Amino acid sequence: MIVPVLLSGGSGTRLWPKSRKSYPKQFVPLVGDTTLFQSSALRLSGPGYAPPIVVTNSDFRFIVTEQLLEIGQDPEAVLIEPQGRNTAPAVLAAALWQEKIDPEALMLVAPSDHVVPDSEAFRQAVEAGADTARSGRLVTFGIKPSHPETGYGYLSLDEDPGDFAPRPLKLRGFEEKPNEARAQEMLAAGTYLWNAGIFLFSVKAMIAAFETHAPQLIGPARRAIEEGKPDLGFFRLAPEPWSELEDISIDYAVMERADNLSVVPFAAGWSDLGGWDAVWRESAQDDRGVATAGQATAIDCDSTLLRSEDDRVQLVGIGLKDIVAVAMPDAVLVADASRAQDVKLAVSALKDKGAQQATHFPKDHRPWGWFESLVIGDRFQVKRIHVHPGAALSLQSHHHRSEHWIVVEGTAKVTVDDDVKLVSENQSVYIPLGAVHRMENPGKVPMVLIEVQTGTYLGEDDIMRYEDIYSRS
Repeated sequence: MIVPVLLSGGSGTRLWPKSRKSYPKQFVPLVGDTTLFQSSALRLSGPGYAPPIVVTNSDFRFIVTEQLLEIGQDPEAVLIEPQGRNTAPAVLAAALWQEKIDPEALMLVAPSDHVVPDSEAFRQAVEAGADTARSGRLVTFGIKPSHPETGYGYLSLDEDPGDFAPRPLKLRGFEEKPNEARAQEMLAAGTYLWNAGIFLFSVKAMIAAFETHAPQLIGPARRAIEEGKPDLGFFRLAPEPWSELEDISIDYAVMERADNLSVVPFAAGWSDLGGWDAVWRESAQDDRGVATAGQATAIDCDSTLLRSEDDRVQLVGIGLKDIVAVAMPDAVLVADASRAQDVKLAVSALKDKGAQQATHFPKDHRPWGWFESLVIGDRFQVKRIHVHPGAALSLQSHHHRSEHWIVVEGTAKVTVDDDVKLVSENQSVYIPLGAVHRMENPGKVPMVLIEVQTGTYLGEDDIMRYEDIYSRS
């Protein structure tokens, strides 16, 4: 069996405003109906594949399990990093976890935010490298370049890949992201592949590689596992030893130093969706190269991407060429397609202004569902709250606000101090300031309510929790 390891902790700032720190690109549908995370999990599943190990952070733990549940998957483990330490500690933690189960197992490590249109071809490429990985070699996967890309690292081969049929080849070395001239040279040479950051290896071989090339990581990572604690079906790596780990990628820590590397070429299509230009290339286009999504309309446009990410927002482009325009309820991006990699500069500029749109998604996802703010005033706020079937918010109170709840879909079980009652559609309930309260969804369909808050302070940190089924402090 091959054990997939999905790395799911990135922030994806180059796809702002659709991808933000609070809800990054791997969890949103950018190409197709499923999210990138779900597509990755489905691609690394089927006969011969074990349930996945997911490495993520505390903020995303419930999003991960919710999205896996939607596609009918139950993970082997969800390892929660106390803080981001790049890919080397994440891969090592997964290997040490699997070592306790089966040290001979093969592990397939992949980012969870890539697009691979032909999943079956990818699984065939993995199978082509499996025997080589079982023999103790570290196998990586290299993508046939389609253009002189300057945003990717490259893999240098010892031989011409010929027809790019998936088979293990010897890897000469790694090359950093090139400038345009060097990228043109490598494309013309035909012996360079894009580095996809996907690896196949035996647990034993990878741990041995860390012991040889990055031994300083072994001790803290082992202690993070040994001192870690289960938490509601997750496993929290211990924060103190984890903080001692170097912030370093798996490429720098191990791969670029190892001498037992092989590469399997892959030519059936791949993208890391590293910018809106990549999304445009992966999207269906008309005969003028225009791609639209949602409530977007193009009039006399060429080579342009128009996306409305909200049904209430009509986005219209007229006479545009080589433009990216993405509209959200709270932010709009308009950029020359050649500057797609500079979207991260917009995020930095918004952070400097203190704009919450830099990092926070309009919908705030919680383990029980999500909410979005509809109207915000000086002393009031109106929210729409969506609660999953069987889910419950924490038992809580507020120091600075009172609330009115109006149920518009489903039925809510509402606790206000000692009073517990069912509130159905078109009914409302008042929560006085300081009252200990909770809402639950006892039904089998989603429950939606409108919440009107009034008070001197309406921040999300004005919550005193007394009881919480999701163990949030």
